[in-house]
Amino acid sequence: MKSLNKKTIKDIDVKDKKILARLDFNVPIVDGKITDDKRIRESLPTLNYLLDNGAAVIACSHFGRPKGEFNPKFSLAPIAKRLSELLGKTVILAADVIGDDAKSKAAALKSGEIMLLENVRFHKEEEKNDADFSKELAGMADIYVNDAFGTSHRAHASTAGVADHLPAVCGFLIQKEIDIMGNALENPKRPFVVILGGAKVSDKIGVIENLIDKVDTIIIGGGMAYTFMKAQGYSIGDSICEDDKLEFALELMKKAKDNNTNFLIPVDNKAGDEYKPDCNFITVKSNSIPDGYSGYDIGPETEEKFTAAIKGAGTVIWNGPVGVSEWENFAAGTKAVAKAIADSGAISIIGGGDSAAAIENLGFADKMTHISTGGGASLEFLEGLELPGIAALDDDN
Repeated sequence: MKSLNKKTIKDIDVKDKKILARLDFNVPIVDGKITDDKRIRESLPTLNYLLDNGAAVIACSHFGRPKGEFNPKFSLAPIAKRLSELLGKTVILAADVIGDDAKSKAAALKSGEIMLLENVRFHKEEEKNDADFSKELAGMADIYVNDAFGTSHRAHASTAGVADHLPAVCGFLIQKEIDIMGNALENPKRPFVVILGGAKVSDKIGVIENLIDKVDTIIIGGGMAYTFMKAQGYSIGDSICEDDKLEFALELMKKAKDNNTNFLIPVDNKAGDEYKPDCNFITVKSNSIPDGYSGYDIGPETEEKFTAAIKGAGTVIWNGPVGVSEWENFAAGTKAVAKAIADSGAISIIGGGDSAAAIENLGFADKMTHISTGGGASLEFLEGLELPGIAALDDDN
């Protein structure tokens, strides 16, 4: 991973400058109404700083998957409305992205004012990181600010391409993400515990490989745990399993042993006879899940083992629930892990996506040090990969 010492908005003079600010406003909208405005609220510290310091802000974001075509269903109009309410000032919405309306509104924008371009993904050139499209976007501004961590693992025109044409710095949200997660990886308070859940081993291979010699304990839960069980010759019934990863799972466990890394997988499970919330379920040892049953959560003995490993940790990173936590019958394991992290007093980092949603739903969000705003981006960060949207920013030498 290259240097993460990047220039921030505090390192530059923004007064009377036009700022192209890439934000992540990809929020859930149902029947034209925003159902969760968390991502919009998270942009406020950066936007307020820019506006209070005399910048004219040209905000941009993607929303949904309009497949490179103008589609009113994916308009940012509801977002402009909500952002206006949160900022307490009118957010001018452009009718296009790099068309006449956007350019004329950008040209007329005064210091302390903010406008929002239409959905950048209305142009197929956005996801292709097209050089001409990047240049057109950048042409409206003097400085580029990236504060969209959740899309920083994508080399798109508005996340990376525009940085070829403008001085490029990060906002407060990206600064926080790379400071907290970077420090946890480079200089963790020990013991350092990583909890990985979710369905597939293949999704987390890079993370396990990058962290296996850095951490003191790796805890594996969720659907991916059954691949590790089967690799050891256990009977896993009809549980999800990646048969092509069995040998790899054994290699990882051997590598952990060679590194003196504590590698924990479930010793018992709650297994259901059908993939539905109200199925019949049993609690069974990991080596004897009967045919016709699939593991959907960790069992009570595993809860004790996992929570004991979390207790007294110095740093905990958690990515992925350890069971089908949206179903009440199979949420106990994820609840127990969340509570253990909350009670541990550790520096706790929740890696976006489903684990972040679980933490919010269970009411433990305010007990966590940091909940990452980007599922895919935080995973790639934990893999030690370079994120194009951050790599493109100016270094703070």
